[in-house]
Amino acid sequence: MTITPSFSSSAPTARFPEETQSAANMNALRDGLAQSDPEIAAALLREEERQRRGLELIPSENYAFPEVLALLGSVFTNKYSEGYPGRRYYGGQENTDIVEELARERAKALFGAEHANVQPLSGSPMNQAVYLGFLEPGDPILAMDLSHGGHLTHGAPVSHMGKLFDFTRYKTDGEGHIDFGAVREAALRTRPKMIVCGHSSYPRDIDYRAFKEIADEVGALTMADVSHTAGFIAAGLLNNPMEAGFDFMTTTTHKSMRGPRGGLILTQKAHAKKLDASVFPGLQGGPHMNQVAATATTLKLVGEGAFKAYARQVLENAKALANALAARQIKLVTGGTENHLMVIDTEASFGMSGDEAQRLLDEIGLTTNKQVIPDDPRPPMRPSGIRLGTPAPTARGMGKSEMESIAAMIASALSADAGKREEMLPALAAEAEALCARFPVPGL
Repeated sequence: MTITPSFSSSAPTARFPEETQSAANMNALRDGLAQSDPEIAAALLREEERQRRGLELIPSENYAFPEVLALLGSVFTNKYSEGYPGRRYYGGQENTDIVEELARERAKALFGAEHANVQPLSGSPMNQAVYLGFLEPGDPILAMDLSHGGHLTHGAPVSHMGKLFDFTRYKTDGEGHIDFGAVREAALRTRPKMIVCGHSSYPRDIDYRAFKEIADEVGALTMADVSHTAGFIAAGLLNNPMEAGFDFMTTTTHKSMRGPRGGLILTQKAHAKKLDASVFPGLQGGPHMNQVAATATTLKLVGEGAFKAYARQVLENAKALANALAARQIKLVTGGTENHLMVIDTEASFGMSGDEAQRLLDEIGLTTNKQVIPDDPRPPMRPSGIRLGTPAPTARGMGKSEMESIAAMIASALSADAGKREEMLPALAAEAEALCARFPVPGL
């Protein structure tokens, strides 16, 4: 969908009580930016308009709490804070220590952990900090194959971690579910020093206790990367790896939690000192204290009732969207979802690659991402699927009936005869924009 920005502001609609705050400050800062760098200001306004008029369906994307945006642009960005609360290498830390300690305590309380490190700059460094802090180069690791739902940092051959450590990659079964018999067999064969679970495109909850039993049998450490599902774990809606006795739980703080882009590591007290040393000074320098402050506030909001209701609605919406797609004979990896995401096999459903499906949906204002499917014969830039999720539309206040409308638009855009498709797309784009107009983006 081609968007011509109107550069007009709509009044913020509160989906949570706190979302009526910060708008005036943001507008003042934007006005100053327009004077100092009009090109960047124009791009910012166009992006606001794109987000307002279109719908984000990428499951790793969400709309940050307005407080998060305010803190990311706060004076905390001016402060170096190398070290940890009470043990910094720079003076003037009386406020940053408070912020980081609040973030750590809130994270521990939310997830039932004994120790938390809130300094990782993003998801990849947080996972690297665990590997590098507790393993030696060349050590064997058992982790999920990328095409079966894993992540680049779980040992994909193109990643640096995949070259530094000896990864064996487990896969799902013919129905797309984790095959624990095969996982155990691989563990007994390779004797990994660490077993990694978690995902970026696996549509099911995870049996962490089954992983822990296998790890205990071979004497392996356990790490769960819950970057996609942390918000639902915090709300008590999905399984919690810390309750299963995992050594490490890593997560990004945006995605399902609506926080800043950053990383968070939870662990047991026995690993605390070594983990902290791996993050700093082992892997990175001073933390970004504006990010840490935003994480602290995010963790407070995630612990409140309004967020728990939101998280529950995200999962209900995901099931509704998956059911509506399946009712239209659209094939989903694993046949459905137990979390917030789903993967459409576009090759089997529409005879088209995922990149082509992504492009067509972009034209009508539905933002998705092309996605490999298990053992995909296609290359990553032209895979056989697309990935969808419901965190962002739910943050706008959409419910089950809107999921039905979204499924209908997706089916119409992708199933239309090629000769008639170009005629249909403008009408579908108008329908998508009308839907979005009823549900404003939080804070815009």
